[in-house]
Amino acid sequence: MLRLIYLFGFVISARCASAPFITPCKSGDQTCLITSARAALPHLVPGVPELGIKSMDPMHIDTIESNQGDLKLHFKDTTMTGIRGCSIDSIKHDLNKMKQSISLKCNMELVGEYLLSGQLLILPVQGQGKYKIDIRDIVIKVATDLKSEAGEDGKQHWRITKWKDSFKVLTGATFQFDNLFNGNKLLGDPVLQFVNSNWKDVMQEIAPPIVHAVLAEIIEAVQALYAAVPAEELYVQ
Repeated sequence: MLRLIYLFGFVISARCASAPFITPCKSGDQTCLITSARAALPHLVPGVPELGIKSMDPMHIDTIESNQGDLKLHFKDTTMTGIRGCSIDSIKHDLNKMKQSISLKCNMELVGEYLLSGQLLILPVQGQGKYKIDIRDIVIKVATDLKSEAGEDGKQHWRITKWKDSFKVLTGATFQFDNLFNGNKLLGDPVLQFVNSNWKDVMQEIAPPIVHAVLAEIIEAVQALYAAVPAEELYVQ
């Protein structure tokens, strides 16, 4: 998310009037890019309203939905925290190919309202209520394609045309779903014990839409930055 994908690391950086917290780097200078991204992260995470960038920590996500296999999942009014503590492990930026990529490691906590029905791994599950998910040491990789186009100021601006992501949880995850089976603890407690004991498999089933929803918010912030700051101010030729 490099320029704030870099935002997030998604930062290439630009020391300009509108984004003085970003230091420009040459394309391919990974040392400069990582240093710049790490320095810019504390400024970007709270949001930059004048650039149209919303808060990344805490981050509000209206809806997260998934229909994978036999499981229907719906999260709403989710608040996610943890971005400010992410470590940026690597950044690549290729102006010739107009591609960016970033790898970062984070801890995340998500709280909100859930609705689950169907089968989670081998167990039937049903419930609606409050939820909380703690994810420890999730490594997220994002690759983006860019396009350069004229902005309203007549200058060239970058625009993200597509992106893809992958992730891996290194340490663990814990889950709390209140009111499973309408509060029947005889049915609900074994499910909670099972999902927390098998967190790795559970994450593979429910985490993709969560990660995608979080990154979609980051991409939106990156787009806002690119729309506000001309490309010529975001790198050193």
